[in-house]
Amino acid sequence: MFQDFIQVAGVKDQAEADSLVRCGVRFLGFPLRLPVHKADLGEQEAAAVIRTLKPPARGVLITYLDRADDVMEFCDSLGVSIVQLHGDIAVDELRHLKERRPALTVVKSLVVGLHPAAELLATIEGTAPHVDAYITDTFDPQTGASGATGKTHDWKVSRQLVLQSPRPVILAGGLNPDNVREAILAVRPAGVDAHTGLEDASGRKSEAKVRTFVREAQEAFRLTG
Repeated sequence: MFQDFIQVAGVKDQAEADSLVRCGVRFLGFPLRLPVHKADLGEQEAAAVIRTLKPPARGVLITYLDRADDVMEFCDSLGVSIVQLHGDIAVDELRHLKERRPALTVVKSLVVGLHPAAELLATIEGTAPHVDAYITDTFDPQTGASGATGKTHDWKVSRQLVLQSPRPVILAGGLNPDNVREAILAVRPAGVDAHTGLEDASGRKSEAKVRTFVREAQEAFRLTG
């Protein structure tokens, strides 16, 4: 699943989801129940959009929930089988989640800038048996946001995580059509994720930007493969 993985997060409505699928995006992220950012659409609306997705397109829940039972209940209500966990979820909760739902694909965030590299590596060591992949992201000290900041981080840190993680690592944080190729060549991640870097002045995803992002990412994956 995570080989040459391309995700676009922050789906705002059905029209935007349809546009992303037309552009070749296969993983559509729905950030919900967030401590900082406002959700792009309501939970019922998100579930309705997710139900319209046909393989190979899939919906991904992006959330800061930190209790396994809450995560399972929310995934069930949305109809997703992939969840991206950005909160400080305990190892015991991750273990419980995978024991109860082994078919649920669990992606754990690694927020560069919020924690030093050594702590991120320790997180990998402690959680790898209970997750399927990791996603890096950027901490913004001005807003307190971990993700959807529009800012890049030190890609050398992400490269170190890729080299030492036994699980696939997805690169996120400030990616856009102009830098995604350089980022993939520098970090060699299993996949990439973009959000605000693909939006136009109205705050909606630009189809031209998305198409360029997908094309540039696919070419970089070909070069690193």
